[in-house]
Amino acid sequence: MPAAFDPASTFDTASAFDRALAQHRQGRLDAAAAGYETVLGADPDHVPALCCLCLCRVQAGRLDEALRLGRRAVGLAAHAFEAWYGLGTAQMAQGTRHRDALLSLRNMLVLHPTFAEGYNNLGVTLGRLGRPAEAPAPLRRAVVLRPEYGEAWFNLGNALQAADRSAEATDCYRRALALDPTSAAGHANLGTVLALLGRTGQAIVAMQRARTLEPRSAPIHTGLGDMLDAANRPQEALLCYETARAIDPGSAAAHYGLGNVLAALRRHLEAIGCYRRALALRPDFAQAHNNLGNSLQGSGAPAEAIVHYRDAIALQPQEAKSYNNLGSALQAAERAEAAADCYRKATTLAPDYAEAHYNIGTALTDAGALDEAYRAFAKAVELAPRRGCFHRMLAETGRIVPGSPAWQRLEDLSRDIAALPEPDQMELHFALGKVYGDAAQPERAFRHLLAGNRLKRRGIAYDEVNTLGLFERIRTVFTASLLSCGPEIGVASPVPVFIVGMPRSGTTLIEQILASHPGIFGAGELRTMRRLAAALAPIGGVAFPEAVLLLPKARLHRLGADYLDALRRRAPSAARIVDKMPANFQLIGLIRLALPDARIVHVSRDPVDTCLSCFSKLFSGRQPFAYDLGELGRYYRAYAELMAHWRRVLPPGVMLEVRYEDVVADVEGQARRLLAHCGLAWNERCLSFHRTRRVVRTASATQVRQPLYGSSVGRWQVYGDLARPLLEALENTGGRA
Repeated sequence: MPAAFDPASTFDTASAFDRALAQHRQGRLDAAAAGYETVLGADPDHVPALCCLCLCRVQAGRLDEALRLGRRAVGLAAHAFEAWYGLGTAQMAQGTRHRDALLSLRNMLVLHPTFAEGYNNLGVTLGRLGRPAEAPAPLRRAVVLRPEYGEAWFNLGNALQAADRSAEATDCYRRALALDPTSAAGHANLGTVLALLGRTGQAIVAMQRARTLEPRSAPIHTGLGDMLDAANRPQEALLCYETARAIDPGSAAAHYGLGNVLAALRRHLEAIGCYRRALALRPDFAQAHNNLGNSLQGSGAPAEAIVHYRDAIALQPQEAKSYNNLGSALQAAERAEAAADCYRKATTLAPDYAEAHYNIGTALTDAGALDEAYRAFAKAVELAPRRGCFHRMLAETGRIVPGSPAWQRLEDLSRDIAALPEPDQMELHFALGKVYGDAAQPERAFRHLLAGNRLKRRGIAYDEVNTLGLFERIRTVFTASLLSCGPEIGVASPVPVFIVGMPRSGTTLIEQILASHPGIFGAGELRTMRRLAAALAPIGGVAFPEAVLLLPKARLHRLGADYLDALRRRAPSAARIVDKMPANFQLIGLIRLALPDARIVHVSRDPVDTCLSCFSKLFSGRQPFAYDLGELGRYYRAYAELMAHWRRVLPPGVMLEVRYEDVVADVEGQARRLLAHCGLAWNERCLSFHRTRRVVRTASATQVRQPLYGSSVGRWQVYGDLARPLLEALENTGGRA
């Protein structure tokens, strides 16, 4: 409380005010405030004391008192700039009265047009009002009036950054730091603008300096984590985000950043937890919704991903990336046309968004609209001519004619291929392999395929011994006596039809022929049976295939019922539903036990043609055996031996053998065999399979949209000795799978 004023005593108001002001300048707020109160006790209308006490209350966070004092000062001396300054500063500090502050500060500057602090506060207020174009001018005036005014240089940097003038902001932050090198905020903001300018190394150094000065700042740790993540230093970034979370568990930004790094490391389940925590703290965090959708999609939950992409779009309806990502999730859910609509919306919002144009092409390819798909891929190539995958899909979708602009772009890019990132090199090699093959230049084509496959194989972990050993274990477990059991073990239903075989053997063609029948639904390549098989682990932890020998009959029956339930949800009224997962050839014995009435169709093709067709494709799914000719040949041999085993041990009538070459030679005859095997009457629509509109998401999506042609039969012979490693690995296959 101020000392009581005694009118009879002699009190030097001016000296008392000067003493309080000196204490204020030394940062002794309590002593200064007491001094100002003493002055006001002697002279309640002392405007300078009112103004300075107002500023003390602002600095102490006592804003209601500050506003009262500021208003009183203005009421007593509307002509005094100090009064308007005190009131404007109090209004700024309150955080919700920016327009009032703007008026007060402008009144102040009319009275004192050379007051640097006033211009500083005016610039800050304009920024808070969301007027970034106006904010820099008064701040520039402040630093002209007082070049040593570090706070104004810092605020000018902030204003320029908000106005997307990062290079100018950098200079301002450097000026501020020259005046006060201990400012953690100055180093942090300098790091932020350097990162925006792409100078990541310098940005990291600046943010590390900020961290040293302010080690308990969660935002600084988070900002440094963002920069380290951008610099592909994930382990250091993880540590920064974890430190930020420990300092401030309520930091949505720290949880979000940690989720981003975990997602980049493909630790999607952990990333999902981080994004969910960020959204619990900040439900309107649009980017967290988007990235949560990405991780849900990466963990195989596209339906839930769709929900979060829609949430992101609702919060930021002009964000093209969210539409693009929603399209990807819809495409994964086999809603190709809806996906294409989302991609088109993304390109409407961002016409130069090359990836969205590319995705339009993939969705249209799935839906069978190949001409439109080709145009979309061409647009993607035009916008991003150095992206290898764009060239590859353009080549896959339509023939690129020698001498055409697309051909010339590929040739030009091939001469600079070493300068491309390795993933683009790989994609480009596959594209060149396709176009040179189409142009009857087999040696050039195969050399590019060798290079592309070599790059792909280098990034794959493939345990050949374990894989081929699994085939041997399957043959040991599934004997003729085991598979001759009656139908009472599994679920008797004629609905499932399994198409199995090697990739690129014609399985997609056979599914397309069957799916053209009105009673048959083609479900594509389902992972359901493989997932159910992987879950077979009875007491003792024995896995498939040995686990089958230990299972009670009820468990096998449950497996069949679970599979049938999942299948039925895709087409409740279909007489037959086709599961075209080629690798289910490994699970034929399990299928026989769990679904004894299921029909199996084994599709085969010339071994060399099959393997070289695999070698010419960059698969979207995991086919780790397909990128080395020797490994590919040995895998084919093991597959052929397993198929020979199934022929020996399966009861007659369970599995139908169909050769691709026979279908090419006599499509109607083979189609009639297929329908008879499935127990359905003949339908002429099966001969027009290339006109059937349905989603096809395999490497053969373009081929099944065309009438049958025989040019793929015996195609391998043009490669001559280049295919020698494959031929040697295939020896003793006997020409048949």
